[in-house]
Order: sequence, then C-alpha cells, then structure tokens
Amino acid sequence: MKGKIQYDFSAEIWQHNSTGSWFFVSLPEHLSDEIRENLKWQEEGWGRMKASAGIGNLIWETAIWFDRKRNTYLLPLKAEIREKQSLKTGDLIHLKLWI
Repeated sequence: MKGKIQYDFSAEIWQHNSTGSWFFVSLPEHLSDEIRENLKWQEEGWGRMKASAGIGNLIWETAIWFDRKRNTYLLPLKAEIREKQSLKTGDLIHLKLWI
C-alpha cells in the first residue's frame, strides 16, 4: 500500500472470553512498541488506530487497538474474514499490516 508502513508478522488467533465472540490476533510486542513509539500520534479514542490488514490475497480496512493489559495492539478478525480464509481459534496465521 503506497505511502503506508508495512509490518509482517505471524500470530495465533484467539477468542475473547466474553459474549459476542470477538476473535483477535495480538501483534508481537516488539512491533507494538515500534508502532507506539513512531505512530502513537495517529491513535484515536481508546488507543484505536486505522490500518489495513492482509492475509494471503485478502486485504481489508480495519483498525488496531492498544490493550494495556496485554501491552500490545490487537487486530480483530471479523467473521467474514475468518470464513473467507477458513480460520479458527488457535490457527497460526501470517499477516501484513499497513499503517
């Protein structure tokens, strides 16, 4: 994506244990540290930062949120994305993230 910083990483899909069945991947801490150090000024309310994400050939507009408890950014994976890529909790996936 032109004009954006690209991050490549692998992460395991996990499900939040509350109602609503939210699924996430946690960004590696070293990437979160780098993003926070250089791009924190782009954060909106609650540590939200607009981003684009990609798995394989699938790219979508999304956002990441900084989670103080985990000390890292979280990337939500909507049902539509999980279904298109046949993803489930515990899968280790390779992602691209553009901010």
